[in-house]
Amino acid sequence: MQIQPILAALRHHKAGTVLIALQIALTLAIVCNALFIIHQRLTHLSEPTGVDEANVFVIGSQWAGRQSDQQIDAQIQADLVALRQLPAVRDAAPANSYPLRGGGWDNFITMKPDQVQKTTDAAVYLSDTHLIDTLGLKLVAGRNFRPDEIEPMGMRENKTPPVAIVTKALADKLYPDGSALGKTFYTMSTTPTTIVGIVERLQRQEVDTWSRDYAYQAMLWPRRLDMSFGTYYIVRAKPGELATAMREAPKALLAQSRMRVIDPKDGVLSFAEIRHRAYDSDRGTAILMGIICAVLLVITGAGIIGLTSFWVGQRRKQIGIRRALGATRQDILRYFQTENLLIAGAGVVLGAILAVGLNLWMMTQLSMDRMPLLYVLAGIVVLLLLGQGAVFAPARRASRVSPVEATRTV
Repeated sequence: MQIQPILAALRHHKAGTVLIALQIALTLAIVCNALFIIHQRLTHLSEPTGVDEANVFVIGSQWAGRQSDQQIDAQIQADLVALRQLPAVRDAAPANSYPLRGGGWDNFITMKPDQVQKTTDAAVYLSDTHLIDTLGLKLVAGRNFRPDEIEPMGMRENKTPPVAIVTKALADKLYPDGSALGKTFYTMSTTPTTIVGIVERLQRQEVDTWSRDYAYQAMLWPRRLDMSFGTYYIVRAKPGELATAMREAPKALLAQSRMRVIDPKDGVLSFAEIRHRAYDSDRGTAILMGIICAVLLVITGAGIIGLTSFWVGQRRKQIGIRRALGATRQDILRYFQTENLLIAGAGVVLGAILAVGLNLWMMTQLSMDRMPLLYVLAGIVVLLLLGQGAVFAPARRASRVSPVEATRTV
């Protein structure tokens, strides 16, 4: 089929042609970037924490009344003994925070005491010798804390410990040659901290996309934080006994002391609930973007159907004349499909440029990653197929116009 007659016909319908091409271009630009964002969000919410999530839960215990740091520390130790004695519990540890909590303690790290600019940033988890086993972390080098290294720490204290356990991601950041074990670093202090152990993975508290470069940079300090307003108990149940442990643990704590508050809704959370809450925003964004993509594709398809149907109604005389001159139904059908392909082709070329430009803008303004061209290519294929599918019904109706029926309208 010759393209020149089709182009000549489109010049007589410039407004509709331009509008459909622009609609396809905008749809392609938005859908490609939206699908890329959806993929990023879904990847983000499935990132591993390094924790035995199937068996771990967290209890938030708030103290009632005024107590000294010494009283709080004694109560924490008594609570831990009670928790560890429960038949369904494998281990328990105190903590100032936990992965995916959404906020917590982090410190700048330098390699020299007088260094002005930070080398990196890391989350800080305070606990005792039981935290590694409680979370289910894998110690890949070095050792765990010794009992004599664990010290109580009041809220107003910010004393850097002499030893720490770090994640492999942090160790590789500080010492890329793999020699971190036994080496030192500084946390905004003149006192060095020696790395005595390295765990394979432990995610930090924040889940924001901006913090992904630091997601697994974390360290454990041998400190039992005595917070006047409360503390977190991280508990690891024995396999298959999570529900029992979650039911019995609050009872054991209340049996130790009634001078506490454990919220029945938010005070006891399984790690599955913690993950669900932490990534609620990512999940919502992915769903919203998916709805936007679906709506845009439906609107674009409806626009193509509407405009083609309008053109078929206007061209009944021309169609009848072509049929009278020997054009077959397949010729008429192929004409409209080719016409749509030319319009969609112009739209996807413009849309590809807009898609890349939009992604570059989001990279600079919203710290987004670069979108692979595969998304653009996939979007082009989808829009071209959508156009051909949308034009098929009105084009088929046009192909059924008989020469006699068309000439009667003259």
